[in-house]
Amino acid sequence: MPSSAAVVGSATVVWDEAFLAYDLGGQHPLDPVRLDLTMRLARSLGVLDGVAPLAPVVATEAQLLVAHSADYLHAVRAAPDARFPVGHGLGTSDNPVFPRMHEASALVAGGSVLAAEQISSGRVRRAVNIAGGLHHAMREHAAGFCVYNDCVLAIRHLLDRGATRVAYVDVDVHHGDGVQAAFVDDPRVLTISLHQHPDTLWPGTGRPGEIGQEPAAGCAVNVALPPGTGDSGWLRAFHAVVPGLLRAFAPEVLVTQHGADTHAEDPLADLALSVDGQRAAHQALRALAEEVAGGRWLALGGGGYSLFRVVPRSWTHLLATVLDRDLDPDTPVPAQWTAHAAELTRGARLASSMTDGVDPEWTPWDGTGGTGVDRGIQETRRAVYPMHGLDPDDPRN
Repeated sequence: MPSSAAVVGSATVVWDEAFLAYDLGGQHPLDPVRLDLTMRLARSLGVLDGVAPLAPVVATEAQLLVAHSADYLHAVRAAPDARFPVGHGLGTSDNPVFPRMHEASALVAGGSVLAAEQISSGRVRRAVNIAGGLHHAMREHAAGFCVYNDCVLAIRHLLDRGATRVAYVDVDVHHGDGVQAAFVDDPRVLTISLHQHPDTLWPGTGRPGEIGQEPAAGCAVNVALPPGTGDSGWLRAFHAVVPGLLRAFAPEVLVTQHGADTHAEDPLADLALSVDGQRAAHQALRALAEEVAGGRWLALGGGGYSLFRVVPRSWTHLLATVLDRDLDPDTPVPAQWTAHAAELTRGARLASSMTDGVDPEWTPWDGTGGTGVDRGIQETRRAVYPMHGLDPDDPRN
């Protein structure tokens, strides 16, 4: 990995309309329109002015094999033409088979590997792939709308290119189970997932007691939040757990997954963040990348199923954050974008500005456990903080 001084650029955006081919079809909630609308909104607000997106390339079989088995790759390739069930989690309601599934999935994966390469080579300090973040895919099977796990591929690329410590922070409403599973016994990778409590949401994993396996015990970190947790509680938990662990682990690169399904309007989950709270999370992760990882930051998309009102605004804020072009939350949504989106929404109400009108204030955790969020904080800190030389009961770390 290059030193900070050797990094010659600032940030790159990996994008091509070919990403829209990752389309699970019909009324599937993971509709690629959310990607198209995000890029249209970012362009219309000037976030991408002067930015030439970097076109992704399809991940090679050798690259895919660092995260998936040969049998699984064969099943993905064969599934669209198969006249019989191929297994491996394919052909289910969550993971339906679609035309050219391997090619579309490998392009998303290749996009995240390319973003990682831009950082590992020293060309840029930051990179973003909003089509990525498919964090549920496992070595042998598809899961949770995810065919190939681009997060795992990107992290393994960074390790192969010389990184000795990579931290992964997942703020999707669902547990980042596929990434945790891939690195559960690898002490070079710290995985932190903040998500709705597994007793109340698929995939049912991600309890504080899941801490990894030797020799990486303590390198899997899970913050399980009660349904209904909003900006103040979520940010309280984030700041009570994530900064202290990242400072202790001292990663050379920070990889983050930014599922927008923590929003109160998301139809598939029950947290209650605003776009403003999500923007605060993006900016907190940027600050931590600067502080602990020499500014090296790879940001990926993820879930998010409020396709018109939430994801485009949240991820436009993410793009702006990565590019240091932060938007005033009160910025109006441009009329031309609204007119385009209105043609697709079947009359659904659209947001008029880049804010939900919320000030995402939060109170630092004080070491007590009076609320469900506070108890979750304590459980996580007591499970892993001592393994990093930190006092779990001292709110100063």
